[in-house]
Amino acid sequence: MKKSIIVIGMGEMSGVFTRGLLRLGYPIVPITRTMNIAEIAQDIRDPEMVLIAVGESDLDPVLEQLPDHWKDKVALLQNELLPNDWQKHQLINTTVISVWFEKKKGQDFKVLVPSPIIGPKADILKTALNSLDIPSWIVADDNEMLFELVRKNLYILTTNIAGLEVGGDVNALWHENHALAINVLDDVLVLQNHLTGQTLDRERLIEAMVEAINGDLAHKCMGRSAPDRLNRAIQYATEHQLSVPELQRISTL
Repeated sequence: MKKSIIVIGMGEMSGVFTRGLLRLGYPIVPITRTMNIAEIAQDIRDPEMVLIAVGESDLDPVLEQLPDHWKDKVALLQNELLPNDWQKHQLINTTVISVWFEKKKGQDFKVLVPSPIIGPKADILKTALNSLDIPSWIVADDNEMLFELVRKNLYILTTNIAGLEVGGDVNALWHENHALAINVLDDVLVLQNHLTGQTLDRERLIEAMVEAINGDLAHKCMGRSAPDRLNRAIQYATEHQLSVPELQRISTL
């Protein structure tokens, strides 16, 4: 029998992954908000993987609770994810996936582009998603995965924040409000460069983001998390004295 996979967080996204993992024959041990991680970790000391599927705002509190003997088995799938998010918790050989499919309540998943994965558990996640006909691919190295994470962050933050002003879908944003989209993107890239400590390839990122836009032209710009994303971006820029004039302007609307 295969070793168990721990799944922390029981939302829509974890349900997709759990379905695929069950098809591969892995026993799933779910952990919800009301359950004690330490108690379960005493009983299951050597799981195959610990898939953390909570929202980005809940990630730090969950990682703070992880026992040391789980820290080399973690897989992360959150939005707005960057290496420091797991490195500061002393995780070892972390598996990371940048999820490019959408799952809403009462609807099946919708794929925009294939999801990149890196880490020791990448093969398991790729095979699980493949069993559901969700495309993914394994990234060659950390630098390429960093690019992919920033690509996703640019897409989410640009469309969400610009959507606070114009609403609509990504097709209309990119083709009818292009100047707004580029101004927001450039501010977001200032933040991403500072967060990563690197100057990332702007033109390559824009090209990759357009690929994602074309993957679902009807994708709505503004999700319910958009105001929180803008507030976090403004707060970070203020703390680090970064110039983000377009984000500041939108925050006053």
